[in-house]
Amino acid sequence: MPSVPVTRSIESGDVRLAVREHSPAGPGRPTVVLVHGYPDRQDTWNALVQRLPLDDWHVVTYDVRGAGASDAPADRSGYRTERLVDDLVAVLDAVSADRAHLVGHDWGSVQLWDAVAAEATDERLRGRIASFTSISGPSLDHLAWLSRHRRGREAAMLNQALHSWYVYAFHVPALPELVWRHAWPRLTWQLERRQGLPQGHWGPGLGVDAANGLNLYRANVLGRMREPRRWRTDVPVLVLRPTRDAFLTSVIEDGLEEFCSDVRVERLDAGHWVIVTQPERVAACLVEQVRTHA
Repeated sequence: MPSVPVTRSIESGDVRLAVREHSPAGPGRPTVVLVHGYPDRQDTWNALVQRLPLDDWHVVTYDVRGAGASDAPADRSGYRTERLVDDLVAVLDAVSADRAHLVGHDWGSVQLWDAVAAEATDERLRGRIASFTSISGPSLDHLAWLSRHRRGREAAMLNQALHSWYVYAFHVPALPELVWRHAWPRLTWQLERRQGLPQGHWGPGLGVDAANGLNLYRANVLGRMREPRRWRTDVPVLVLRPTRDAFLTSVIEDGLEEFCSDVRVERLDAGHWVIVTQPERVAACLVEQVRTHA
């Protein structure tokens, strides 16, 4: 009989986070932490979690700040990736994870790239990341590096910019919040239909979560494009790239070896929300990744 998930609230700086342990910790059980993206909540992992070996793994999810049952920061600076890395550390400490396999989707992946980048220098993280699986989410530093080394990549970078049109739209003051808060039912229906998601994937909380999450873009993207960080990691990295992603193109896998000493790319015939539409395929990739780097 599967264990009942345990949900609790933990403190991380200026916010409280809703954390869910889907299976108990125990000797020999690897801890696997799944971090969702925008504009999701941790519930977006449910279909995938059900296909993971819960009898053998300690699986953890949480609502990122500004989403679901977690608190929203008081101002935009609270959404900076530094604070998101603080949240990850707080979660690892709360679930007693001395070492964990990290999995991120969309903005969950973006923020975990920063955790992986800091692993070698941040005492709170050193030696605690067993592996990282990135799904449909780039490193902001890598994107900035590509923009500075675009010779021969001009067409690919332009194509990515066209796919990322919404990032620029999200920087318009006030208007995106109004659209999300008042037009979320129609936006939900359109996104679910176009992305092949089940009806009701987001639920009535989408408007608030999406409006809050706009600050992820505003607090991080333009500043990092202007002043990227240079780093290199030895953490084993698996990149799952859906080839039919409406928002990200193949450019995000270009040149990753400049940042990662151990990186592998797996291409999946799927759209952006592959964790929902093809959970069996993603689960198989995660099982292989965790077993390989146990």
